[in-house]
Amino acid sequence: MSSKSEYTSDQDAYDMSDARLALTLCITKNRAGSETDVQALEKMFKTLDFKNTVKRNLPAKGFWEELEKFRDDMDQMKDPVSCCFVVLMAHGEEGILQGVDGNTIRLEELFCMLTNKNCRALRGKPKVFIVQACRGDQKDAGEVVKPNSTGGDVLLTTERPPKLPTFSDSLHVYATVEGYIAYRHEEDGSFFIQTLTDVFANMKGNILDLLTEVTRRMADAELMIGGKPRKVNPEVDSTLRKLLYLQ
Repeated sequence: MSSKSEYTSDQDAYDMSDARLALTLCITKNRAGSETDVQALEKMFKTLDFKNTVKRNLPAKGFWEELEKFRDDMDQMKDPVSCCFVVLMAHGEEGILQGVDGNTIRLEELFCMLTNKNCRALRGKPKVFIVQACRGDQKDAGEVVKPNSTGGDVLLTTERPPKLPTFSDSLHVYATVEGYIAYRHEEDGSFFIQTLTDVFANMKGNILDLLTEVTRRMADAELMIGGKPRKVNPEVDSTLRKLLYLQ
């Protein structure tokens, strides 16, 4: 994968010269292997020069409170922020996370807290959410590969809008697709977090290319769950306006 300097100008990529901040909110109770994921994330963030804050075993309301504090602290910083990562690890279903108290919180409530409208420090800056949680109870056994067709052209405009859309400059990365289980090994950690941290820490390229590599590795692997082969892949939802290089 190519580094930033080979193919892009400063106008094509986000400026990453200022502070890099991360917040990891993780339920480790009754989630064996999750501490292994926390350690892998800490190592990755150190490699990528992010200051990471870790909070464990929060009630559902605690996810909101910790993210609100994280946002407010950024808004009050004198020095500018280049980028933030928010890692959310817990039991879940589609669109929700479960706190240690058994109550739930909607992911959309957390995502909205860092939009261009609601977070001044990150206005026009990349905001990356990493979600390690189930999104349902379905299990993917895999399918035989068949030829597929591609769609038509998409009309693009090069005019620069006078304002930023509320929900631009965000990247949401889920451990699995809607309706499906996210797998976690009791000792080795989750397949998604371990793959993502390895790729992000050891490869260079813009973040969407790195996520393509994460998806390829996960899709190529076959997990044996309860003696049955299973397949899994992450899902990426991006509104980034520029290329994002972590190193």
